[in-house]
Amino acid sequence: MSESNIYVGVAGYVGRPEDVGAVGVFRRVADGGPWEHTFSAHETYSIFVHPGDPDLVFAGTADGVWCSHDRGATFKRTRFPGRDIQIWSFLAVENRPDRLYAGASPIDVYRSDDRGQSWRRLPTPGIVARCSGPFAPRVMRMAQTPGRPDEIYAALEIAGAMRTRDGGETWEDLGEGLVRLSERPHLKSAIVQKDTDAEGMLDGHAITISAARPDSPVLAVRMGLFRTEDGGRTWQDMKVGRFSPTTYGRDVKASPHDPGTLYCALSVAAASHDGGVYRSRDAGETWERFDKVQVHGTIMSIGVHGSDPDQIYIGARYDGEVFGTRDGGETWEAMPLSGPVKDIYSVACG
Repeated sequence: MSESNIYVGVAGYVGRPEDVGAVGVFRRVADGGPWEHTFSAHETYSIFVHPGDPDLVFAGTADGVWCSHDRGATFKRTRFPGRDIQIWSFLAVENRPDRLYAGASPIDVYRSDDRGQSWRRLPTPGIVARCSGPFAPRVMRMAQTPGRPDEIYAALEIAGAMRTRDGGETWEDLGEGLVRLSERPHLKSAIVQKDTDAEGMLDGHAITISAARPDSPVLAVRMGLFRTEDGGRTWQDMKVGRFSPTTYGRDVKASPHDPGTLYCALSVAAASHDGGVYRSRDAGETWERFDKVQVHGTIMSIGVHGSDPDQIYIGARYDGEVFGTRDGGETWEAMPLSGPVKDIYSVACG
C-alpha cells in the first residue's frame, strides 16, 4: 500500500474571540513525522480525499473550494463561482468519479462534473427557516443512497435535513418529522431560541447510509442519532444513550469496507471536554466504545481511510487534539497539531 496522509481542517474559535492560533490545513504522514501547515490562506471547515485518486485533496474553506493535486502539499483555488462562500462538506457519488458535490453556508449545494476543477451552484433548496442561530444554516454532511447516485441526503445545522432524487436540481425539506419528535420532553432543546423547543432536533451535524440498510439514513443531531425508514417523512430515535453516557451527535460515518459497520462521535455539547467514538457492527442496532483515548474537547470529525480498514482518525475541537489507530482500534496514538491552533472541524485520511 502506498504511503497515507492524515489531513486536518482548522477554523475559528467558538466563544473565545480573544484567542489566537493558526487556521487552514495541516498534513502528516500516517506512519509518523511532524505536522506540516500546508494551507493557511483561509479557515477550513472540511477536508476531502477523492476516493478514486488520493492525489486529489479538497479543502472546504471560507472562500469556496480549494484543491491540491499533490496529496495536500499545495492548494489552489478551483474555478468556484463567488467569493467568501463557506464550504462545509463534500460528497463523491458511486460510479461517477468526475462528479462531486460541495455543501455551503448559507444552505446551497454546488456540483462539479470535472473532478472538482470547476463548480456550478445548483438551485437553492427551499428549506423552511424554523429556527435561527448565531450563524447561517450549513450543509454539514451529505450521503448518497447506495445504488441510486442521484438520491442524496444532507444534514443541515440548525435546519434539519433534506433530500434530492435528481442529483441536486431539487430538494425536499425533511425537517417536519424532526420537529414532531421535539414534542417529546426528552428531545426538547432550546439554547438560543425563544419560540421553539425544536432547535436541538434541527441541529443536524452529519448523516450516513449503511450499505446493509440502504433505505435507512442515520442522522446525527444535538439530541442523538435518528433513523428514517420512509425517505425522511418520519424519524425514529435510535436511543444511543443506552450505549453511551454522552449523546451529542457530531459525526456519523459508514465504513466503506464492511456494509454493517458504522462509527459515530458522541460528546457532551458543542463546547465540551469529553466524548467518545462508538462503533456498530449491526448497522446501528447496538454500539460499543471504539476509541481508547480521553479527549479534552468535543469530537468533531471521524476520518475513515478509504482503502485501509484499520486506519481511523479523530479530531477533537480544542488544542489541536488528533488521535488515530492503524490496527483497527487495538491501539491508539495521540498526534496533536503543533503550535497554537484554532478549532479542529474536519479530519480525513488517504
